[in-house]
Amino acid sequence: SLYSVFTVLFMYFTSISTAQTTDCLHLREQCINDANGCKSVWNVVEDVCNISVLGNRCKAEDAIGCNRIIQVLAEEYPEFKNCVCTTDDLCSITTLLGKQCSLDKDNISTETKLQWSLSALSKQAYTANRTCLDVNKECVEDEVCNKQLSLYLKVCSVNKKCNMEECQAAIRFFYQNMPFEVAQMMTFCDCIQPDESCHRARELLHGKPCAVTAVPPPSCLNVIHVCEENELCRKKYTTFRSKCWRHVTKKCYDDEACLETLIKGDMPCSANADCKAAYISNWGTMLRVECTCQNLLPTEQPLCKLFHHMLHSKSCFS
Repeated sequence: SLYSVFTVLFMYFTSISTAQTTDCLHLREQCINDANGCKSVWNVVEDVCNISVLGNRCKAEDAIGCNRIIQVLAEEYPEFKNCVCTTDDLCSITTLLGKQCSLDKDNISTETKLQWSLSALSKQAYTANRTCLDVNKECVEDEVCNKQLSLYLKVCSVNKKCNMEECQAAIRFFYQNMPFEVAQMMTFCDCIQPDESCHRARELLHGKPCAVTAVPPPSCLNVIHVCEENELCRKKYTTFRSKCWRHVTKKCYDDEACLETLIKGDMPCSANADCKAAYISNWGTMLRVECTCQNLLPTEQPLCKLFHHMLHSKSCFS
C-alpha cells in the first residue's frame, strides 16, 4: 500500500541520517587525533561556532561565521563534505557534533587549559615592560606554549591567503585558553628600540597583519557599529567598556550625542586586572582591527577619535 511505501522511505531516510551523523562523529574523532593540521582547523570550528546548549539543539551564537568556518573545514578536508548542509544554520553543527551537542561546549578549551597548567610559563608572575622578542623566545622554548603558538600561526600564516575571520578565531582560542599571567605577558609586550627581530615577534604575537589589518582601513565608527551587530563582539565590547571605561558607561552608556561631548581628559581608565582581562578578551574580534578617523565629516571626528582612544590608546596600560 501507499502507506507502507511511505513508511519504508521514512525508515530509509532516517537510517541515512543516523549513519551520516555517526560517520561525521567518526571523522571528527579522526580529525582531532590527526597530526596533519586537521585538529587546528577543528579547534577554530569549535571556537567560531561557540557552541551553546539550547534545549537539546546546538546553537551557534554567530551562525553565519560558524557555517562559513564549517565550509572551510569541508573545503580543506573533503571527507567532511557530506557532513555539511546549507539549508539550516543549526544543521551543520548538529550533524558534525551529534551527541556532542549535549556535552560541555568547552571540552577542547578545558583540555587546552589542562595542558597549560603543565607549562613552566604558567608559574611565572607577570612583569611589565618585557620585549616581545624575549616573550616570543620563552614561548617557543616552552613545549606547551610553542604547541599552541604553532596552531595559531598555522591558521594566520602569511604564506597563504589571509582569512581574517579564521585568524581572529585562532587568536581568540590562543589567548582565552592560556593563563592570565601569560596572556598579559604576550599582549603587553613591546619593542623599546628599532629592533627588526622584536617587531617581527610582536607582529606574530599580536596577529599582524592578518587579524588586524583591513584594506582600506575602516573608520573607528564603523568598527563599533559592526561589532554591535555581532552578538559575540557586542558582549565583549560591553564588558570592556564597563571594566575599563566605567566613567563613560555610567555617564553616557550608548548615547552617541553624549559621548561626543567627552574629551580624552574626561576619560579615566580603570587599568585594573578586570580591565586587562576584558582588553585581552577583545583580541581576535573586530575591536582589534586597525581603524582610522580620516575621510570622515568634521561632525563625525570627535566621536571617532573617542572610539579610537578607547580601542587603541596604550595610556590605560602603560
